[in-house]
Amino acid sequence: VCLFLGVCGDEFSVLRSPQSVVFRDGSWPIPGERIPDVAALSMGFSVEDDLSWPGLAVGDLFHRPRATVLVTVKGVDKLALPVKGISYPIENAVPFSLDSVANAIHTLFSEETPVVLQLAPSEEVSIALLLIPDVLNSKPLSTYFPNFGFIKGNICLSLCLFPQVDLLFLSELQVLHDIASLLSRHKHLAKDHSPDLYSLELAGLEEVGKRYGEDSQQFKDASQILVDSLQKFADEMFNLYSGNAVVEVVAVKAFNSPLMRKTRSILQSSESKKENPYNLAYPYNYNYSVIFNIILWMMIGLALAVIVISYNLWNMDPGYDSIIYRMTNQKIRMD
Repeated sequence: VCLFLGVCGDEFSVLRSPQSVVFRDGSWPIPGERIPDVAALSMGFSVEDDLSWPGLAVGDLFHRPRATVLVTVKGVDKLALPVKGISYPIENAVPFSLDSVANAIHTLFSEETPVVLQLAPSEEVSIALLLIPDVLNSKPLSTYFPNFGFIKGNICLSLCLFPQVDLLFLSELQVLHDIASLLSRHKHLAKDHSPDLYSLELAGLEEVGKRYGEDSQQFKDASQILVDSLQKFADEMFNLYSGNAVVEVVAVKAFNSPLMRKTRSILQSSESKKENPYNLAYPYNYNYSVIFNIILWMMIGLALAVIVISYNLWNMDPGYDSIIYRMTNQKIRMD
């Protein structure tokens, strides 16, 4: 059990989902690299490799969700989310992106206006926030984020000691608030026929843990604030799409980067090698079987048509079947 928890410490949670998307309750670990495939299949898109993960059922094929919201939280392997959600352990948490899902939406719904939002924290923003002058220490954080109602009371007092990191954390919560607020003012974007995609990555909690420590009161308060904000954000997005949206949260302590060793031999020849020295056939893509069947049955149909036409022409009675010969015979008789 300890070995299993050490390998699968991260968590993939489903906060809200419609009835057309069925997530089964269980402890099946999901591979980290297949999370984009889960998002694609839940939206009704096809994937190249079959997904054998039993956590996602087939569901209703004729009613697909109009939006998928995936929030990735770095710096913690598990969040104290409400019990009504479903959680699965993550196996081999590697960096992933929803670019394939975004490309599928843009390709299939190019004539419409789908909402595709992908946000990830950049190093420039982190550096800019860390270079904030210390003069800001004298001001409470609620002056910078007046839209948040939870920035009051004792729960926020622990986050007012080092605003450089706290501003990074609260700025990400401000983004969640602004997305729901803008979408509520433009509800026509949530009521069209094209599916929408929201992919957000939050790294503020990780910076709070690095600065104060994971056992500090600041980290505990930040985790509680983040959980409350995520639950509020999930409820707002679910209601804006009339209960037809999937809201998922990925909690990752740290992504596993595969170790790669690149070496170059000193005696490496500068001569260019052949691209295919063993005369191997080129690899086929997944559309090969479809194209092969189309061409095969078309050729068989054309061959059968030629055979039937040739047989009928060969056994045709010129005096009975051909109108040309009948008209000629009548003309000869009349003459």
